[in-house]
Amino acid sequence: MKLFKFLIVFLALIFQTCLSQPEKINGVSFVASRESIDHAHVKPVVNVNANYAAIMPFGFIRNLEHPEIVFNTQRQWFGETTAGAKQYVEVLQQMHIKIMIKPQIWIWHGEFTGYLEMASEADWKTLENSYSKFILEYAQLAHEVNAELFCIGTELEKFIENRPDYWRNLIAEIKKTYKGKLTYAANWDEFKRTPFWDELDFIGIDAYFPVSDSKTPTVAEATAGWKTHKPVIEQVSNTFNKPILFTEFGYRSVDYSGKEPWKSDRNMGHVNLDAQTNTTKALLETFWNEDWFAGGFIWKWFVNHEAVGGVNNAQFTPQNKPVEAVLRKHYSDFK
Repeated sequence: MKLFKFLIVFLALIFQTCLSQPEKINGVSFVASRESIDHAHVKPVVNVNANYAAIMPFGFIRNLEHPEIVFNTQRQWFGETTAGAKQYVEVLQQMHIKIMIKPQIWIWHGEFTGYLEMASEADWKTLENSYSKFILEYAQLAHEVNAELFCIGTELEKFIENRPDYWRNLIAEIKKTYKGKLTYAANWDEFKRTPFWDELDFIGIDAYFPVSDSKTPTVAEATAGWKTHKPVIEQVSNTFNKPILFTEFGYRSVDYSGKEPWKSDRNMGHVNLDAQTNTTKALLETFWNEDWFAGGFIWKWFVNHEAVGGVNNAQFTPQNKPVEAVLRKHYSDFK
C-alpha cells in the first residue's frame, strides 16, 4: 500500500513537472550555404535538442533607396534560393525538425534594412510589387513543404511605417496561399510600434536588447538588465493576446557582449566566451518558463558544424563553444 501511494505521488510530481515546462520552440537559425545538405549536417541540430530550424532564403537590394529585389537567381548560394530552401527543409523534416521559412533582405554593404525607404510614390509601388513577388514565392514554398511557421519579413520598420495598408493587404494575400502560423521579425526597438500584430499568430522579436555594460557580464547582471525590457514585452503580448517569439536571439563571444548585441563589427575581435555564455544563459532563464513566451531561434547555426565556431571565434554562433552546452541543456528541458 505504501509503495502504491509512493508511486502515485511520484507520477503526480512528474506530471506537474511536465505541466510546468511545456514544449517550446527551441530553434536554430540555419544559415544557407553553397551546397545541398544531408543528414550529417542536421545531426548537430538534433544533438543540441533543437526542434525547429529557421530556413532563410535571401533577396538582395542595391541600396536603401533602390526599389527592386533580386532573388532566386543562379548567382546566389544554393541555400539562398527556392530550390535550396526546399532541399534544406526536406532533409530537416526527415530528421523530425519543424520549420520556419524566414525570407530575408540583404542590402549591399550591410546597410540596415530598417532604414529602407523610398523617395517617391512610384518607387514605393515598385518596391511593393517586388516585395510581394519575393515573399509570395516563399509563402508558396511554405505551403508546399507544410512548414509550421512563416515569417513575412525581417526588420523593415520604415517600410512598414510608411506603407501600413500595403502590409495588411500583403498578409491577406499570404493567407490565401499559406494556412500555417504567421509572424514578423521586428527589431528589438521596433516591435512596440508594429501595427499588424492582430493579423499574425506570434509577436516576433529579434531580441538584441541591451542588458549590460560590463566587459564580462555575470548571469545576475544580465538577468537584472532584462528587468527594463521584460515587462514591456509581456505588456505587448497581453495587449494583442499573442505569444512572443524571439525570431532571433543570441550574443557574440566578445567583450561587452550585452551592451549592443546587434553589432557585428569586424573590429570587435577580442574573444570572450564567458560573456556569451552568461548573457545567453540569462536570456534563456528569463523567458523560457513564461507561459506567454513561445520560444526562439538562436543566431546563427552553420551547416558544417565541425568546421565553424570554436573557442577562438568571436562571432554569434554557439557552435563548438561553451554556450552550446548551455543551449543543449536548456533546450532538453523544454522539448
